[in-house]
Amino acid sequence: MMDDEKNREWFRVFAWAVLAYNIPVILWGAYVRASFSGDGCGAHWPFCNGQLIPQNMGAPMAIEFTHRLMTGLDSAAVIALCVWAFRAFPRAHAVRLYSVLSLIFLFVEALLGAGLVLLRYVAKDQSAGRAWYLSAHLTNTMLLLGALTITAWTAYRNVDRVGFASVPRFQLGALLVTIGIGITGAIVALGDTLFPASSFAAGLRQDFSSTAIPLLRLRTLHPLLAILGGAYLIWTALRVIKRNRVAAAVITLVLCQLAAGAVNLSLLAPIWMQLIHLFLADVLWIHVVMLVLNDLPQRQRTLGDSITIPKPSSSVQVERW
Repeated sequence: MMDDEKNREWFRVFAWAVLAYNIPVILWGAYVRASFSGDGCGAHWPFCNGQLIPQNMGAPMAIEFTHRLMTGLDSAAVIALCVWAFRAFPRAHAVRLYSVLSLIFLFVEALLGAGLVLLRYVAKDQSAGRAWYLSAHLTNTMLLLGALTITAWTAYRNVDRVGFASVPRFQLGALLVTIGIGITGAIVALGDTLFPASSFAAGLRQDFSSTAIPLLRLRTLHPLLAILGGAYLIWTALRVIKRNRVAAAVITLVLCQLAAGAVNLSLLAPIWMQLIHLFLADVLWIHVVMLVLNDLPQRQRTLGDSITIPKPSSSVQVERW
């Protein structure tokens, strides 16, 4: 019994570590895009320039190859997480389910990454297809982070089931709003990379030009969407702040993210600021997911795997519009 609990304790540590590791993987992927290094390995996948370990690497190849190494390590970690979940937790436990989902989303992530390279949606490609593809890629990335968050959280709380059918509509809206803002932010970051402005005024002229492509027009719209979406997230957090410990963190992260967005805009989106902005977006998404999790009805297992259902309390009440 004690060995089983010790095994689960180490699993919880590992699950949070895998979640944390995925953030630098995502950030380095953004750096690959921002540094025009997406074609550093040529139109080859999974090998770099047709080689397992390329020789005489220039900067773009080294940047892209490093990202592939990081994703390879990530794949091994998520596979280990999934196998460990089946060994440490009983049949039908939530940890098993969401570790499998994490592996599925990671597999899709790898396929989308391969598609970016093979379809040449990299470097200075300005096609509409790249923007749509990037949106799908970002959505899957957020689903991956969400699944890893739920895996770590259910292991930490030893939650056997999470009742997602009971998510209040206003909290479901918070999840969708966060994903939506993330998608527009990713497209705007692509526009900043492909069409850099020499000054703030020049950027506005560029965005409002009659010949501006949709990629540039969204660059003007995104700040407004971010402010409205941020206000919605703050409103959502305030509704549950008395019973949900994550609510204060969500409010703080929203304010930090809005401030980072303003700095990013005023500095004309330098790469380092884009990465800070993306880091805050990822951390905010993880906390929004945990905000919803903390408010859900939960079924827990004891060490003997008997099921206990907590009595209704203010911490698990479901609010509706």
